[in-house]
Amino acid sequence: MLSLIGLIGGLVLLIILTIRGMNLFIAAPTCALIVALTSGLPVFVGENNFVETYMSGFSGFIASWFFMFLLGAIFGKFMEDTGAADAVARWIVGKLGFKHAVLAVVMACAILTYGGVSVFVVAFSVYPMALSLFKDANLPRRFIPATLAFGSVTFTMTSAGSPEIQNWIPIKYLGTSPFAGWEVSLVVAVFMATFGYWWLKKMIGKAVANGEAFDSRDYDPHIPERDYPHPITGLIPLIVVLVLSFSLHEQLAQLALIVALGGGVLTIMIINHKHFHNMPQAINLGTTGALVAIGNTAAVVGFGSIAKSTLAFQQTVDLMTQIPGNELIGAAIAVSVIAGLTGSASGGQAIALPLVAPHYLDQGVEPDELHRIVSISSGALDSLPHNGYVVTTIRAICHETHKAAYNAVAALTVVVPLIGLVMAIGLFSIM
Repeated sequence: MLSLIGLIGGLVLLIILTIRGMNLFIAAPTCALIVALTSGLPVFVGENNFVETYMSGFSGFIASWFFMFLLGAIFGKFMEDTGAADAVARWIVGKLGFKHAVLAVVMACAILTYGGVSVFVVAFSVYPMALSLFKDANLPRRFIPATLAFGSVTFTMTSAGSPEIQNWIPIKYLGTSPFAGWEVSLVVAVFMATFGYWWLKKMIGKAVANGEAFDSRDYDPHIPERDYPHPITGLIPLIVVLVLSFSLHEQLAQLALIVALGGGVLTIMIINHKHFHNMPQAINLGTTGALVAIGNTAAVVGFGSIAKSTLAFQQTVDLMTQIPGNELIGAAIAVSVIAGLTGSASGGQAIALPLVAPHYLDQGVEPDELHRIVSISSGALDSLPHNGYVVTTIRAICHETHKAAYNAVAALTVVVPLIGLVMAIGLFSIM
């Protein structure tokens, strides 16, 4: 019982401290230590001690994602410094009008995500353009994180055919394909995209009606009007990232992102070299931003590593897999809860599927249906305030606070996917 109280208490405290803006390098290990102590895990010595377990998760994430974060951050800063992001943003506004600025950001994120670019990298890459679009349209910048997240981690990340790992992990355990349950997935994706966009526009419209507008900040990029390159020079690097990541994904898996982002960075350097204002500074700022972003995320991943090591967590997993009734509902709850505890969609799947898959397959559940439900359900409660992507996007990339930005993020990345999950279960049940 004490282990369960510590696990829940540590998670709740982490969420509260995150929302209040405490530095995650302090908040995450402190909350993880509470979880460890209440679960009887040794702190310094012994098997599975706190220090080694926490740092294993922390360093493991950095080892896996460092180059993606670094190249993604430099890519974004190059787009800023050359004025390419501003050029693309102004071109889009000129063609579509200010009222479609939000749609342009959502579409850019969706295309890149479905093209195989990591959601972290998409946030880094699209943010400069999003900032310019929101500035030109005079929209409250606190909605940029929600706009980026909506286009990246809702109707694209967990949909059939998506090359994101949240759609590929189930294949290993279920023997399915990335297009499993595509008919239901298509209906759910269209619903989430339509309803989510309507809700996002409504929230922004309400804020504007209340007098909110874009607020410029001292650290925003300032590119002189005469220095804008042609818009195509901002689109080509994005296309290079998309094409390389999509074409190399099967051969190189996650490493394809390094090649893709490296190609994007080189493309900007070649075609926009005359428009750089201060390349060394852009590299320095990008590097610093990458370190902060990956550090914040790794700190939360370390908390998840401690949580996974506790007896309460194992008991929770066992309990979730024994929920009676509709098997798809049980699987959805199990994956959702575990993803919420670990703050990771892929982590929730990796932990739950070894237990969930054989359990429900033995009961005659269709593998394709289980695949799609597991995928969609992993992308809901994972987006709680302590989620690595949420923390990185809100704080490190968009320079906002949870207090200002998270409500909109939660509406679009927690509530909308949960409604889509219920719809998916209902459609599979009547088919």
